[in-house]
Amino acid sequence: MKITNVEAIYVRLPEVKAQTDSGQDALIVKIHTDAGITGIGEVDSAPLAVKHVIEGPYSHTICTGLKHVLIGEDPFRIEYLWQKMYEQNIYVGRRGIAIHAMAGIDLALWDIKGKALGLPVWSLLGGGFHTRMRCYASSLFGRTPKETGEIARRLRDQGFTAAKFGWSPMGESEKQDIELVAEARRGLGDDADLMIDAGLVWDARTAIKRARAFEDYNIFWLEEPLHPDDYDGYRKLSEATNVHVAAGEHESNRLSFIELMDRGRIDIVQVDLTRCGLTEAMKIASLAHDRRLKLANHGFTTYINVMAALHWLNSVPNALIAEFVVQESTTLREMITRQKLRAKDGYLEMPGEPGLGIELDDEQVNRFRVA
Repeated sequence: MKITNVEAIYVRLPEVKAQTDSGQDALIVKIHTDAGITGIGEVDSAPLAVKHVIEGPYSHTICTGLKHVLIGEDPFRIEYLWQKMYEQNIYVGRRGIAIHAMAGIDLALWDIKGKALGLPVWSLLGGGFHTRMRCYASSLFGRTPKETGEIARRLRDQGFTAAKFGWSPMGESEKQDIELVAEARRGLGDDADLMIDAGLVWDARTAIKRARAFEDYNIFWLEEPLHPDDYDGYRKLSEATNVHVAAGEHESNRLSFIELMDRGRIDIVQVDLTRCGLTEAMKIASLAHDRRLKLANHGFTTYINVMAALHWLNSVPNALIAEFVVQESTTLREMITRQKLRAKDGYLEMPGEPGLGIELDDEQVNRFRVA
């Protein structure tokens, strides 16, 4: 089997709102083979920039569009292809956007391999730790504390036993920050796990102060309150509070995660499969396991991301919980794949179909495709 083409497809809602919701557009990767098997992946990044990293022309031996590295290759040689992409695009790669592009390609390669062998990806990865995975309902904060509490009550009534709220208006004032958390806890009730994603809004001293105040509301973790480069600030926060500190969505490879784990001393390692890929995520998971750290996925985009995360979480011994977006707004999530995932009593069933187990709705993809 040989790779014959690599597509990077940009889909976007007609109206994109000014909010931290990355489900309003998406970059889909499709890899075609001469055996008629097509694999799909996704990248959560700057979509058009990623498209050009993949489809751009050959420049020279260590700077080339990734498509040209892959055509004619055997899609089963996934580790080899990861290293080939990394080395032949090293001017652009090593961190960030080029690794994001490689991640989407990597997911599509695993999808091809699973389809060709008739096995789910988690089986190819040697997994099978779970038949279902506990998930938390992931939402942006409401516009006010009261609205946040109302969302929390709806999530509790839907059967979720854990929920996370994040980003704006967190960080506008100490009083409002505490009220947002208080109302979220009141809406969820005392028995559910509550996670808070601060959204990079504080310095270390302020984060320590907020974490101590949030302890009164028994939050399970405080996520990314600091700038992602502030590894020393994360260490100070982790050493000063009893709240678990979670981070990782801004990192793209294991070298950055080592900094976050060893220098930042975080408790929960969050990996976005659409920014790291399965091949790299398995190595990150192993490094975290060596440090006795728990894992959770990050993902606020489509069900391609969710399915990839479930395969990964089912393949590592230190998986804690899965993120499952329930943001109450119009997104591409419900539109561009044939499968629509649903949580039951706060759990997601592990996929059992070959490959990633999810297929594009081509009609909807074409409807929203802009490039």
